Amino acid sequence: MAVSLQFRLVFLLLFCTICFGEERDIYLVMVEGDPPVAFLQDGSGYLQSGQKLDPVMSDRSSEILKARHAKYLEESHDQLLQSTLEEGAYNKLYSFNHIVNGFAVHTTPTQANKLKKAPGVKLIEKDRGTKMMTNHTPKLLGLPQRVWHGQRGVTNAGEGIVIGFVDTGINPFHPSFAYHPSYGNNTRFPGVCQEGPMFPRNSCNGKIISARFFSAGAQAMGNLNASIDILSPYDAVGHGRIAVYKAIYPTMGTSTDVLAAMDQAIKDGVDILTLSIGPDEPSNKNFTMLSMFDIFMLFARKAGVLVVQAAGNRGPGPYTTASYSPWAVGVAACHTDRTYPGSFVLGNGQKFDGIGLTAPSFFGLLQSKLVLAKDAILANGKFPRTQEFIEECQHPEALDPVIVQQSIVICMFSSGFSNGSSSMPAIVNTARTLGFVGFVFIANPAYGDYLTDSYPFPIPGIMIPKVSDAQVILDYYEKQTERNGKGVVTAYRALASIGEGRVASYNEKAPIVSRFSSRGPNFIDVKKTPIDLLKPDILAPGHDIWAAWSPMSVKTPILSGYNFGLVSGTSMAAPHIAGIAALIKQRYPSWSPSMIASAMATTATTYDNRGEPIMAQGQEIYTLHRSTPFDHGAGLVNPTRAIDPGLVFTSGFDDYMSFLCSLPNSDQKMIKTALGEPCTHHAPSDLNAPSVTISALTGSQLVRRTVKNVANMVEMYVCGVVPPTGVAVEVNPPWFTIVPQGTQELEVILNVTQVEDSFSHGEIVLTGTLGHIVRIPLSVLPVSVS
Repeated sequence: MAVSLQFRLVFLLLFCTICFGEERDIYLVMVEGDPPVAFLQDGSGYLQSGQKLDPVMSDRSSEILKARHAKYLEESHDQLLQSTLEEGAYNKLYSFNHIVNGFAVHTTPTQANKLKKAPGVKLIEKDRGTKMMTNHTPKLLGLPQRVWHGQRGVTNAGEGIVIGFVDTGINPFHPSFAYHPSYGNNTRFPGVCQEGPMFPRNSCNGKIISARFFSAGAQAMGNLNASIDILSPYDAVGHGRIAVYKAIYPTMGTSTDVLAAMDQAIKDGVDILTLSIGPDEPSNKNFTMLSMFDIFMLFARKAGVLVVQAAGNRGPGPYTTASYSPWAVGVAACHTDRTYPGSFVLGNGQKFDGIGLTAPSFFGLLQSKLVLAKDAILANGKFPRTQEFIEECQHPEALDPVIVQQSIVICMFSSGFSNGSSSMPAIVNTARTLGFVGFVFIANPAYGDYLTDSYPFPIPGIMIPKVSDAQVILDYYEKQTERNGKGVVTAYRALASIGEGRVASYNEKAPIVSRFSSRGPNFIDVKKTPIDLLKPDILAPGHDIWAAWSPMSVKTPILSGYNFGLVSGTSMAAPHIAGIAALIKQRYPSWSPSMIASAMATTATTYDNRGEPIMAQGQEIYTLHRSTPFDHGAGLVNPTRAIDPGLVFTSGFDDYMSFLCSLPNSDQKMIKTALGEPCTHHAPSDLNAPSVTISALTGSQLVRRTVKNVANMVEMYVCGVVPPTGVAVEVNPPWFTIVPQGTQELEVILNVTQVEDSFSHGEIVLTGTLGHIVRIPLSVLPVSVS
């Protein structure tokens, strides 16, 4: 009888585990030799820094050469593995053969160590896993009134520009991605529409122009759930003219699949690559910027692709950013001015603001009996007396239906919500099962205030996240409730109602940097040694963003069945920056990625909609502090000004090499091995970035920057300075006149006037006579006067 392939694979894995006594992991390997992207379109020589290959329009002979070279590299990877590792001890998952020469292999640590010592192997790194960093915002950013209008209207804005999304896939049946005749196919882009479960062949159209999925890494790690980890580009999560590269699954994500997706996206010819995902943890190498993830992003930038990366959701503490490199635009997240204020009214007339997209109870006119969940617990002793049963409304069988029916029930934030084992969908299920009029989910004085997003509730429901409000509600309830000598309730006299929570208000102070958004300073190693580079780079809306959503919503059950959801995360902020970059790229096709990034950074604003400095949420919930560049980067993106920046800062692959080689304790041999170029030296702070960061200023330091005039007229600029505390700043020349496409070198001299125990911040402002204003953030730690 023939043995099934699946059985043989399982047997082989079991045999190898027994034989070698080790569990397998995924390893990412770089080897010597140039990838196809290194070749010019005519097949002779190498790419210049920032030049982008066009895989369709390039010379036919060049395409043949690159395809042959890619095949040669793949065969060389197979030969290397066969000659180095034992037969049956490994499984090659991918060959990376476009922007990087390497592969991913599933094997044991012992075999990986052999591979590390093999001739031709440059770097080897264990897969760290990846995770998601997870309407009104166009109006907030001024797109319809100004930017879109200036680019032939909403329909044509960004026309011809392809944004690649490496994420959880896409739902082709969603109304936002349905076919529309105004979206023609992009004949320049050679995308592939990979069909599979829930993703038929006709899923791609003028909006979705390409869709692929990458799963070898996830499958190698095992334990995928066939019902939710759908092996097609279909999105079962909801995270994600666009090209889609699915590399994250509900059960898991691997760097291996993400890097394979990135390699393919660059090969396909995307203009902008959006990464709303990132490694689970920083690289354990000496350099955060020499992880495989960052190396791939660097070569993407070298190929002429702007990489936009979510800064991470590890805030609000310092040194939490997941975006380290100057060649990727790290995006922080903020609130907008829109809220959906709900209300909760007690029988005595006291009213509390709450959160929840909900219909009112009895149209908000009639009040209902108010019951505390733990006063409605059944006394049969058939369930554990834990908080999830007695306080958190997680189990309908724990409550007396006679008491809670036609009542508003008070559920509390307790241990289950603190550790993540309890959920809002369970409360909704309990409420529907037992016939609540509605529920109010209040903060618990024992656990403090809590944070929450807005969720749609199918029954009246509201969240009260502040302990001070919760305490008033509980005090009222106790005064209106009669108990016997044993504390058992004999009469419920407290009343309450839930108000309408589905009507938006646009009166909030905005932007405010979201508490979850990762913060700087930027760092270089596992010891979190700060470096002279600002991160995050820029701020964009990322809190409570109405986004297209997958009805499966396997990671967020409360949004199951919905085509749209209010979602928060730097993963929501990154696409805003990618979209604005596409508008800039459409207007200026020849601009390099660094020019586009600079245009957005130098024109960003650090003031909110009330003309006050941007604020940020901090460690203490519901308290704000003045935001700094380590919270918001250059500031909130301003598309109107970004499409006409006046001056830009440019940098390319050679500049990034110099930056890497000049970092403290840099391993120059490792850099040359990884990137294939010898080291050249400049101070890290001399990278021509649109910001200046000095992580340890001693005495005096000279920093150089060069600006380029991208306006079409001669303009004079005057240099002004808002110095950081403890630092005197001088800019030379103090003013200059610059012709179109001309450049001007600036010298920035910083002197310590007072030692500080933390970073202080300021800015250089270049004001042009034609109305251009160029802002350069300053972040300095003055450690010694001399």
